[in-house]
Amino acid sequence: MEDILTLGIESSCDETSVAIVKNGREILSNIIDTQIPIHEKYGGVVPEIASRNHIEAISRVTKKALKEANVNLEQIDAITPTYGPGLVGALLVGLSYGKALSYALNKPLVGVNHIQGHIAANYITYPELKPPFICVMMSGGNTQIVHVKGYTEFEVLGKTRDDAIGEAFDKVARVVGLGYPGGPKVDKLAKEGIPEYELPKTHFENLDFSFSGIKTAVINLNHKTQNINKANLCASFQKAVTEVIIENTIKASQLTNIKTIALAGGVSANSHIRSEFLNLEKEGYKIYMPDLKLCTDNAAMIASAGYYNYISGRRDELTLNAKPNLKLT
Repeated sequence: MEDILTLGIESSCDETSVAIVKNGREILSNIIDTQIPIHEKYGGVVPEIASRNHIEAISRVTKKALKEANVNLEQIDAITPTYGPGLVGALLVGLSYGKALSYALNKPLVGVNHIQGHIAANYITYPELKPPFICVMMSGGNTQIVHVKGYTEFEVLGKTRDDAIGEAFDKVARVVGLGYPGGPKVDKLAKEGIPEYELPKTHFENLDFSFSGIKTAVINLNHKTQNINKANLCASFQKAVTEVIIENTIKASQLTNIKTIALAGGVSANSHIRSEFLNLEKEGYKIYMPDLKLCTDNAAMIASAGYYNYISGRRDELTLNAKPNLKLT
């Protein structure tokens, strides 16, 4: 079979990224233009500012990706942009650019679900990984346990009923005065503390999550406890949310009889979460975790997912629209 090159475009939030990936597994280029320094002073992502910066960056990032991959647009087999979920204005920039490339080059347009992209980051890190497996999806906008039945076939076994785990990290970081982005800053401070505070953990009969209670408990402790040890508070928060995630993951494994577990999403870069999941290998689980650079938003994971959509026969019309609340299934 001839090699297939997919051009991935990711602009769902605050990273403008374009990547060229060969056969869904090999990165030829993966250019990421982050807006974190821009949004840091606001304490979070400002959607309108994000959209404007995507517009300014998209052409420049695309040219750089092509140059680094040493390919031209004619060699690309499919244009694979993210079309949801995410910020609608931000999504429209990358999707519109992808549609323009598809039209001008007469190349297939293959839309990619952002969550599917995060799952596919594991295929790049681990060339041997194949479905079926359980994927624990953890990001700023999503927390899900997914039964990955095939490269394009998914069943959501559990999901958050309120705050996503990344959202909870950001809110805790804001409360204790760490600022944005919250996840890496909470992780760093927690390493200096011990988990001395007992925090509530919400359990359901199914595999759903709720992080609003633990977030509120952290906020209340911070407000009511004089001279509270913020490192210990962050360590306690991390410990509690990790225990909930692992408990539900083990239940999902027992339900499906699958002991192959993959992590995905920005929060999967958290050092405590990674360490605790690796401990499961002592109990016979096989744990896969994307390279740290592939945990956060990037176009390589989108191009990888786009490759599997493409070879499965998916083709989208130029009428494809951004879907900010797009579900995996």
